[in-house]
Amino acid sequence: MSLGSRLSSLLRTAARSPAVRRTARDLGRSAVRSVQEARSGRSTRSSDGPTSEVRSRGQGAPSGHGAPRGHGAPRGHGATGGSSALADRSSAPPVAISYAPRNDDHPDPGEVVWAWVPYEEDLSRGKDRPVLVLAEEDARTGGRDGDGEVLVGLMLTTRDRADAGEIHVDQHGATWVDVGAGAWDSKGRPSEARADRLLRLGPHAVRREGAHLPRDRFDRVASAVREVHGWDG
Repeated sequence: MSLGSRLSSLLRTAARSPAVRRTARDLGRSAVRSVQEARSGRSTRSSDGPTSEVRSRGQGAPSGHGAPRGHGAPRGHGATGGSSALADRSSAPPVAISYAPRNDDHPDPGEVVWAWVPYEEDLSRGKDRPVLVLAEEDARTGGRDGDGEVLVGLMLTTRDRADAGEIHVDQHGATWVDVGAGAWDSKGRPSEARADRLLRLGPHAVRREGAHLPRDRFDRVASAVREVHGWDG
């Protein structure tokens, strides 16, 4: 086998590795956050008031996977009710995933809730989505912003990628787990959870509770999350 063929084989093998895909995504997200922070700093320094910052944030941003563009961040979506969304959670340390849905008007692990979810490429823009709650933890455990308790969850979508009961990795490296249909979707359409992106939401960012995900489906999602993020030991 020639050197070129060996290198090509190694690259294909690496591209299929969850660890390599996870590292590439983390590097990309860090780069995006650095650019956003630099832009925010320039906007703040050049402004005599909040108008310039708002105008800068309102520029068109790349949309998430299939999400419409042009949705600005509503107020009150930080861990303490601030105006900005929280950055995604890092993969370390592992999330203490639990299943504890309760009928108490409080978002609990195992429940699907509705909340404003920022686009991965621009935290100042996003849309309302159903979110599967995995855990509740201190904001400092896996993030650099917010304080108090935050929810860790996964965004849901009704876009059909994975077959029923299956897991699918798309061309962008995102991992989708089929969770079936539930009361969170008024049309009864099957949904999929994105296992590779860990959302952090302040409890007050939740607009309403949607439903409880059955335990067997939750466990399937939790298993995929642990594998994607390298928490299987």
